[in-house]
Amino acid sequence: MYGTAYYIAPEILEGSYDEKCDLWSIGVILYIMISGKPPFSGKNDSEILSKVATGKYSLSGDVWNRRSDDLKDLIKKLMEKDPKKRIDAREAMSHKWIQRKVHNEFDLTLAKKTFLNL
Repeated sequence: MYGTAYYIAPEILEGSYDEKCDLWSIGVILYIMISGKPPFSGKNDSEILSKVATGKYSLSGDVWNRRSDDLKDLIKKLMEKDPKKRIDAREAMSHKWIQRKVHNEFDLTLAKKTFLNL
């Protein structure tokens, strides 16, 4: 197994994965940055991994009530349990929430070079 329990994608636990597992991890990082806590918690790695395997997390509560629907949509698309339905890096970069955060063409060009190797 690779990675830290908090960030690992469910498909890694099943033993078959591709680059979309990284998009899951990005979703987890974004979730933590916004809420201050991981989407899956437990007393130990085994408990955390058990919750990760279900792919169920919450975007409800006070923290999430103050967040935009676009942000929550991006997290849902990044943390889609089925990697075939999960967005890829290009789709993530084109998401409305990301596009609103890009302030100018330089930012967009830099982001594409950094994340998409374009």
